Amino acid sequence: MPSDTLSRFAPVSMALAHTDKARFAAELGRSFREFGFAAISDHGLDPALIQAAYDKAAQFFALPEETKLAYLVEGGGGARGYTPFGKEIAKDAKHVDLKEFWHVGRDLPAGHKYEADMAPNLVPAEVEGWRETVHGLYGAFDALGVQVLRAIALDLGLEETFFDDTVKDGNSVMRLLHYPPVTGDPGGSIRAEAHGDINTITLLLGAEEPGLQVMTRDGEWIDMNPPPGCLVVNMGDMLARSTNDVLPSTQHRVINPAGARTGFSRYSLPFFLHYRPDYMIETLPGCAGPDNPDKYPEPMRANDFLNQRLREIGLLK
Repeated sequence: MPSDTLSRFAPVSMALAHTDKARFAAELGRSFREFGFAAISDHGLDPALIQAAYDKAAQFFALPEETKLAYLVEGGGGARGYTPFGKEIAKDAKHVDLKEFWHVGRDLPAGHKYEADMAPNLVPAEVEGWRETVHGLYGAFDALGVQVLRAIALDLGLEETFFDDTVKDGNSVMRLLHYPPVTGDPGGSIRAEAHGDINTITLLLGAEEPGLQVMTRDGEWIDMNPPPGCLVVNMGDMLARSTNDVLPSTQHRVINPAGARTGFSRYSLPFFLHYRPDYMIETLPGCAGPDNPDKYPEPMRANDFLNQRLREIGLLK
């Protein structure tokens, strides 16, 4: 892989968001516009909380299969609780992904206007301290996502807080993701087939473990392995649609490990930040013109977009 390609994934320090907002926005924007991905260092998430969440995830996924399946919500589209190994398939893929996961969503008070669009969370009774740790990290991710969106707004020439209301009480989910060891013949399946994310932006912990690859505009697969402790952020299909693909939602995948790494599990913690369910996704000011005609002239409700995509990847029928 050319060294200049690697250098473009050099992490951008979150500290710049407090000392030089314009530079922070420009450096993130440059990476997002070219790759749809960026790496952020000094993100401020508590390392002890992150490690505790990994520990809780490992404890849950080590439980007997029948215990885990008690937390599968039939007909729930995988929105909450457990989704077993071999259930999800990328859009247009021929093989299921080699993964299992747990989804945590927003805790809403009774009677909230989005209650019909967001199911209540489940808490595995077998893992002590789950709510404090896992839901605590959800809240930290949620706040950090708003800070990243403020930089994106500035880069797009919008008011800094433009996206604040669009994601307030958004249908965001945090995924505790387990790729088991790869044993025997996987039959053509890989840990995660090429796909774009559905949501607004994704914040990912765990990308330093080899396997994550990003497709360039030239169709080349390149590794995305930032230094330890970094956060990877990528565009989702919703924000790509909002920006008329000025900020592209890039295809990415997680390939199977090689050599001795085949015997190890891979864990990661992606946070899928979503618009609020009733937000109308439409092309933002400055994102369409003679050189980039509007590809998405019809506005679309965020929750309708989400459900359409969940059907495409097999999580909703």
